[in-house]
Amino acid sequence: MSENLKIDPYGFREYDARWLYGKDINSAGIENLGKGLGTQIKAHTKKNNPRVIVGHDYRSYSEEIKTFLKKGLKSTGCLIEDIGLSLSPMVYFAQFNLDADAVAMVTASHNENGWTGVKMGIKKGLTHAGDEMKELKDITLNEKFTNGEGNEKQIENFHQIYKDDLINGNKINKKLKAVVACGNGTAGIFAPDILRGIGCDVIELDCELDWTFPKYNPNPEDLEMLRAIAKAVKDNNADIGFGFDGDGDRVGVIDNEGKEIFSDKIGLLIARNLSTKHKNSKFVVDVKSTGLYSKDNVLLGNNCETIYWKTGHSHIKRKVNSEKALAGFEKSGHFFFNQPLGYGYDDGINSAIHVCHLLDNQNKKMSEIINDLPNTYQTPTMAPFCKDEEKYIIVEELVKKVEEIKNNKTKIDDQVITEVLTVNGVRFSFEDGSWGLIRASSNKPSLVIVTESPTSDDRKKKIFDFIDDLLQKTGKIGEYDQKI
Repeated sequence: MSENLKIDPYGFREYDARWLYGKDINSAGIENLGKGLGTQIKAHTKKNNPRVIVGHDYRSYSEEIKTFLKKGLKSTGCLIEDIGLSLSPMVYFAQFNLDADAVAMVTASHNENGWTGVKMGIKKGLTHAGDEMKELKDITLNEKFTNGEGNEKQIENFHQIYKDDLINGNKINKKLKAVVACGNGTAGIFAPDILRGIGCDVIELDCELDWTFPKYNPNPEDLEMLRAIAKAVKDNNADIGFGFDGDGDRVGVIDNEGKEIFSDKIGLLIARNLSTKHKNSKFVVDVKSTGLYSKDNVLLGNNCETIYWKTGHSHIKRKVNSEKALAGFEKSGHFFFNQPLGYGYDDGINSAIHVCHLLDNQNKKMSEIINDLPNTYQTPTMAPFCKDEEKYIIVEELVKKVEEIKNNKTKIDDQVITEVLTVNGVRFSFEDGSWGLIRASSNKPSLVIVTESPTSDDRKKKIFDFIDDLLQKTGKIGEYDQKI
């Protein structure tokens, strides 16, 4: 490797590539990433000059990074089609609309300033998951690059094509008043126009682009952002509030009373709304999501099936694709709509549109619709420290323990375990629909713990105590980031 090259191997994560620019990766490192990605795209598409859609988010350094990434891609023979300032879903959409071979979006999503990253994909509508990431890491770090003659062209005014695609066919009849919050991130030049286009009366909150993020990071899981939306909803007597993340693939939702609705509950409401028109459909949700899906009388009445799958936008996207599911919902706010509702990838604005359809279809306020769902007591996502090199081994041991407890019919708070799901750590369910989850975090040295009970807050806590007891007995667990 040349001396001035900097590229931290840990930046290649399970389904995202992210680094602190300057500290963990430099311009030469970005160029090599482009060479690695170009080499990989050529191998997968079996084309010497594959067409690659490239876009970037609104950070002070994103265009500079994009320039070095393109240089690397072109050196392998890639033909770049640059659509300029973009949201991640706009880049994914462009691959379908322009029938290209691959995508590369320069974004650090909702991470703090200083971070950069690239969301990339080859097969339409899918982004790199574990296998593709491992392969890319190997090609890039070991410099197994191919050479070629590439070029680039700018695609003008693609913004409008993307906006029109979401507006057409999605018009609503009610004049919904919606607070649209973008945290000064890139979604600010898209979300208000699109939601106005379908018929909403839009109240903009921090929609002007400002890469210093003067108030807070554009992240719909950030409490500051959620509080600001809640206040604007109440001040303006709005029907709904939406908060979009930095690259527009996630949305957070606030009801008309200013209360946050967790994304797994929003997903269930959308699934219910869709199931009446699309009977016999499949839905995919991640293992951190509410247990209500599997027992929901509306979904079961419409003969719909819910599949619980691995957490992570790349995993859910792939499962929606392979199962030909109608939609997928991830607790973090990534929602995926498949044909005929979308192209299978996560688009926060399309997700907001589906919430508008939900309100358009029912003669109720959002707070009343959410109250129709059975009440459940759910913990936040809790992350106890566990070393990266130990976390997967510990989870494997805990899977065996839980299966043993199920087989012995040992009771926890007077309930026996009826089902154990091991697609991503271990999620175990009880007779009354209560459940607990233990999995390894895919991007930091910790485990992930969630419990939920439709019966009582006390049972939710007892299940957590049971998990915590198992964890403490391993002797390998540190402090929790938060704890009930």
